[in-house]
Amino acid sequence: MPEGVRLLHHVADGPAGAPALILGPSLGTSLAVWEPQAAALARHFRVVRFDLPGHGGSAAVPLSSMGDLAGRVLDLAGALGVERFHYAGISLGGAIGAWLAAHHPGRIESLALLCSAARFGEPEAWRDRAALVRAEGTGPLASAALGRWFTEEGARTPAAQRLAADLAAADPDGYADCCDALAGYDLRGHLARITAPTLVVAGRDDPATPPAVARELADGIPGAALAEIPRAAHLANVERPEAVLAALRGHLPVPDGMTVRRAVLGDEHVDRAVAATTGFTADFQDFITRYAWGEIWTRPGLDRRTRSCITLTALVAGGHLEELAMHVRAAVRNGLTPDEIKEVLLQTAVYCGVPAANAAFAVAQRTLGRT
Repeated sequence: MPEGVRLLHHVADGPAGAPALILGPSLGTSLAVWEPQAAALARHFRVVRFDLPGHGGSAAVPLSSMGDLAGRVLDLAGALGVERFHYAGISLGGAIGAWLAAHHPGRIESLALLCSAARFGEPEAWRDRAALVRAEGTGPLASAALGRWFTEEGARTPAAQRLAADLAAADPDGYADCCDALAGYDLRGHLARITAPTLVVAGRDDPATPPAVARELADGIPGAALAEIPRAAHLANVERPEAVLAALRGHLPVPDGMTVRRAVLGDEHVDRAVAATTGFTADFQDFITRYAWGEIWTRPGLDRRTRSCITLTALVAGGHLEELAMHVRAAVRNGLTPDEIKEVLLQTAVYCGVPAANAAFAVAQRTLGRT
């Protein structure tokens, strides 16, 4: 990344050790456009949402092509230490992901393209919009944008008004540069180069990228699946959040029991447990991997931080101090701070008894290296 250029503004949620999922927004919106799905997806993935240049919290930087935008996303992934990642994007955000999947296939684990296209109409229309915004700002676009983004019913919702505010706040140069990138974007001849498992999502009432455009993507990308969302326009994930979440959940690979076990307990611990497995204990190791880690820890109802809090409490109550040390380390890996672990143990003093909490504090202090 050029010296002095800041990373795209971003927010990361979910377990630090979970597979990375980068979510790209549509033109004129901010990372808030993914709020309907972010929390649910963060139960299984390290979810990274970003703002386009000149949008939300990202500074406007000179760019003129989809490759420039994609390069900014790769800069962000590099800064976060992420080599390979799952990617889902809406409209322009989807185009960024498709460009990455075609030109940097080794970086993309899976791809979801929401209300996107291989080419977004005639280049001149985008150049005209860029000129208008540079001259007058994004104000003249507001009414037409709501009509593209939402059905008539959806445009009256608070969510629609919040996203309209994002458009009004966008930097004119940053927005116009994104229009220039769209003007030069045409991936139709390169779709067959995309090898990542791909889901294409279309809003059935989308006037900007209608289902026929989505089918062009799905037909051109080998093995791609297509899902159409009824009663949804261009921002289908905002207008029909549960339907889009269900489609994404069906597409994204939910980590299996061993993957989650390693993410929570660490490779070193799991490798020792596997190496110590005997014919007598093999069935038990298989049981806890499939049931505890594959069925319980992967359920979407609670995030891993919350599950760590519950597990610590249960182990204190049962007096399982050796397992407690293991799960204190796991709690840190799941994002709990030592102060938060202390609060959990204080809570156990009330409900599990002072002697149990006293022993637990001793174990936790040794494990955390506190004096």
